[in-house]
Amino acid sequence: MRKRIAVIGADAKLPQEIASMAERIGADIARNNCILVCGGRGGVMEAACRGAKNVGGLTVGILPSLDGADANEYLDVMITTGLGYARNSIVVSAADAVIAVNGSTGTLSEIGMALNFGRPVVVVEGSGGVADTVKEAFREDALVRSIVKAKPGRAVDEALKRT
Repeated sequence: MRKRIAVIGADAKLPQEIASMAERIGADIARNNCILVCGGRGGVMEAACRGAKNVGGLTVGILPSLDGADANEYLDVMITTGLGYARNSIVVSAADAVIAVNGSTGTLSEIGMALNFGRPVVVVEGSGGVADTVKEAFREDALVRSIVKAKPGRAVDEALKRT
């Protein structure tokens, strides 16, 4: 069975540097014959899906809405939930590993859930937001110490090593 890697992060407009990081990670997921799972919206999710699609990858978006109007154009599979942020639990539980790029409170909740579910978490160094600060903010916590930091070009390799 193919591995599934979730990419989590900000759904807002991104600086080009962060969008490029997410796009590269999406492409790396596809090049490793893995399935990209995400929240299906814009920002990091859209950039990662675009990267995966550019190299023939498969993308799955687990959307907070019921109608799918918030879906990005690079999804192959759109799963609507009507759950709002509660869908974050599904995003991370549907993956074998999680990669965090940038992000805010939604990303933080997904990181927490991933750790509770025993999913490996890789945070991308230099991507800003929650991904850059979560490990340092809680460095005394045993679960958070298990989070791995990686450069964008190594994030997928680190995720796959831990699955």
